[in-house]
Amino acid sequence: MQPDADAAKKSLRTEARFLRAEAHARQGRTAAVVLSQTDLVPFAPHWPCVVSGFLPIGDEIDLGPLMERLHAQGATLALPVIEKKAHPLSFRIWSPGDPLVDKAWGIREPLPAAATVEPDLLLVPLLAVDPDGYRLGYGGGFYDRTLARLRALKPVVAIGVAYDVQRLDAVARDVYDQPLDWLLTPSGMFRFLPNED
Repeated sequence: MQPDADAAKKSLRTEARFLRAEAHARQGRTAAVVLSQTDLVPFAPHWPCVVSGFLPIGDEIDLGPLMERLHAQGATLALPVIEKKAHPLSFRIWSPGDPLVDKAWGIREPLPAAATVEPDLLLVPLLAVDPDGYRLGYGGGFYDRTLARLRALKPVVAIGVAYDVQRLDAVARDVYDQPLDWLLTPSGMFRFLPNED
């Protein structure tokens, strides 16, 4: 990462964490229910498909009710797995109620025996996102590497999930950063148009 982009992202993470924590304290109980009412079938490359979700860490939005809805609609659900640092994520099949393994940073993953799959639609956590769909994550680059790999293989759709206050005017980006296709917030779905630069 370029030093200037690295410094800008570190500074913005502090602000973004504060904004998200405030939003979670105000809306956390209702946001999960509101998101669960969103029909994501029209946004998938095809249906039924493999949907990667995430289990909340700290003050991330709880996708549990939405994932239950997707499961009922016939989606194959998966959760991300960190194989090693500076590598793309892998994904294991998971259904609501399946046992999980506790990992570092509060991450919970499906059991190692669960089948590995390639998602078609990814629900992506974030700290902040800009109008072009570039997200600020936690600094590991896992989702950028993952999206680059999957997009080279097949059509996939990446949907960021956030509170509305996490939409910022600008997010520092580097050459390898991958934009999202859509953003899902308690206010609805927002599309990011491809940047022609």
